[in-house]
Amino acid sequence: MFPIRDHNPSGRVPYVTYALIAINVIVFLYSWPLEGRALGQFYSDYAMFPERISHGQDLQGLFTSMFLHGGVMHLAGNMLFLWIFGDNLEDDMGHVGFTAFYLLGGIGAGLAQVISEPSGSIPTVGASGAIAAVMGGYLLLYPRAKVDILLILIIFFRIFTIPAWVMLGLWFALQLVNGVNVDPETGGVAYWAHAGGFVIGLILAIPLWRRKGGTDYWSETHGHPPHPEATYRLSRTTVPTAGRRRRK
Repeated sequence: MFPIRDHNPSGRVPYVTYALIAINVIVFLYSWPLEGRALGQFYSDYAMFPERISHGQDLQGLFTSMFLHGGVMHLAGNMLFLWIFGDNLEDDMGHVGFTAFYLLGGIGAGLAQVISEPSGSIPTVGASGAIAAVMGGYLLLYPRAKVDILLILIIFFRIFTIPAWVMLGLWFALQLVNGVNVDPETGGVAYWAHAGGFVIGLILAIPLWRRKGGTDYWSETHGHPPHPEATYRLSRTTVPTAGRRRRK
């Protein structure tokens, strides 16, 4: 079960979101042919190692690790989430503001992972911490925006529409549960980077939310985007994407 689109069209071309997706893909394609010692050196130079960060070493890894991915599905999943949720925050924050938000969220998520395993020697890579920050900001600003979920059960395919707060809330809860129950020293998914990035993104979005009116904004919009939502005809074969709306 994973999201495929939202019903929240943006009002401007999300150049930063497109650029971030392109950079992540380019870096992945560069690293794809690397093997053995060359691949190990690449990760040693650019991944984030919690133990090194704890000792004040290789701090650049907090930044560079955001653009590395461990496989095709890792990259594809992260870019899908960024594609769905990034354009609306960029629309509201502006290109420069969204860039700063994304990078700060990613660095904060990396620090959250370091706190959870300060002596960890396993390299951490991926944009998911920064994208979790995007998801946290999205939840605060558009909690009842509609999100379409594709459910796959062996040969059964079905698209469901649910509010963003349900989808994002369940995702966040899953990160917390796994973060508590999975030993970070064993490697795998950096759950605390996900959870930490989500909380940081929500906090970073508070100034924008307050400028919009805070709880009065929620009351006025009932948690929905402050513009007409996109509508789709659900189909088992066609998955259209949300377009842009006209700015007034």
